[in-house]
Amino acid sequence: MERAQGLPPARLPLERGGTGDLLAGGADGPGRVRALTSVVLDTLETAARVRGGPLPAGGPDAVARRTAALCHPVLPEEGVGAEAALAGLVRAVAEGAADPADPACAAHLHCPPLAVAVAAEVAGAALNPSMDSWDQAPAAGVVEELTTTALARLVHPEAPAPDALITSGGTESNLVALLLARERAAPAPLRVVTGANAHHSVHRAAWMLGLPAPAVVPCRDGRTDPAALGRALAALDGAPALVVATAGTTDEGRIDPLPEIAEIAERYGAEFHVDAAYGGPLLFSERLAPLLKGLDRAVSVTFDLHKLGWQPVAAGVLAVADTALLAPLALRADYLNADDDTEAGLPDLLGRSIRTSRRPDALKIAATFRALGRRGLGELVEHCVTTAEEFARAVDARPALRRRPGPVGISTVLFRPVVADALGAQAGDAVVAEVRRALLLDGRAVLGRAVAEDGDGHHRLWLKTTLLHPVAATADLLPLLDLVTETAERVASGEGGGGDGDSEDGGGDTAAPAEERLSP
Repeated sequence: MERAQGLPPARLPLERGGTGDLLAGGADGPGRVRALTSVVLDTLETAARVRGGPLPAGGPDAVARRTAALCHPVLPEEGVGAEAALAGLVRAVAEGAADPADPACAAHLHCPPLAVAVAAEVAGAALNPSMDSWDQAPAAGVVEELTTTALARLVHPEAPAPDALITSGGTESNLVALLLARERAAPAPLRVVTGANAHHSVHRAAWMLGLPAPAVVPCRDGRTDPAALGRALAALDGAPALVVATAGTTDEGRIDPLPEIAEIAERYGAEFHVDAAYGGPLLFSERLAPLLKGLDRAVSVTFDLHKLGWQPVAAGVLAVADTALLAPLALRADYLNADDDTEAGLPDLLGRSIRTSRRPDALKIAATFRALGRRGLGELVEHCVTTAEEFARAVDARPALRRRPGPVGISTVLFRPVVADALGAQAGDAVVAEVRRALLLDGRAVLGRAVAEDGDGHHRLWLKTTLLHPVAATADLLPLLDLVTETAERVASGEGGGGDGDSEDGGGDTAAPAEERLSP
């Protein structure tokens, strides 16, 4: 075809003149990815040494300045080339990262991903299957089916036809669980009943789905009170209801009394859903699985693997007791799952999600499962739980620190400096908040915060460690206690802790505010 007269020759942004230099797929793409991956890995290695800790020092403004200096402009008039772009951007993000592979990065349900999962993620990204039709993901669809079948059977071992969906995480899983329950209850309005310890996504899902605000049941020691739940269900007078329990609360790692809740739900004709985004992987361990007794009685279960499963985000799951429960998700779009194609034997993937285009997240999960097996995964879960118990004993052995009374919640430990207790409720909580911020701004430690009930019944602000590191030893975590003690003494003495004006009120004798229950 002749070029139109007067127009410049067409230009392609090729660095060496061939399409193999642009694409990750095909026969030539892997070689190019290999070369660029070397740039990425070298930069990651160097950046980790430069950062020198779990978090970049200096706070938000300093991080923003350093990042912009390496990334601006993001959309230049002329490109800088793949190598330079990757070197600058990866350096910026890595030097400015919160690194969950550092034992001192222990604030959130934010896990260090396993190398096998990251490697599988590279393959998935290069092949780029879209999990909404068979002709975009022929083999990836099979891998997803095998993976969801294994997870469904793990959660509902005695059910005749359990099933599971891959989701983007606990928020989507809870949304889909409430959606399915709403459809089962129709045309009557569904009422959601949940504990005060529930994740915020339960409330958000009810709002998104046009449901009444959930009825909130009080908790005792961070766990839903069964007697209060019975009273709440009785007040609904037989209206369709979904009881949502939690197995692994975000703030405290508490597990609701699942068998009792299941019994009460059945007594009042309510359905039962469990948000086990944090605690679900306890099922991998024969020793720890009994902590989730009663989970299999739930009609649906939220289960995350980018927490105690060490997957790169995202890796969520929604398991259901019977595959027929997923029927409301069925959808027909002729270009993706025409009737005659389905009748001819092409698998229908569209009803496996509320999303259309979605990543092959099952690939990294399957690679991890195959690599470690249930026993290997269980050992990693047990390591985290044991490390948390040992860390709790180390806190108890420090006169300058005080742990929240009660048992460790899965792998979450709450504690605070004793010096804060001597200052009164509001001032003491302010010290706890300032200690956390000082460590963040110095880049020395990433600790969380949680408002939780103390032994005297008052709610106080605590420092939170969520220990998800699958190989870090307790000895690797002990320097955190020294840092907290030293920083608390400095803050309480009025020397300052490096705060940047991020004002946070102390909790005092108040119920935990909603923002304190947010998960990562």
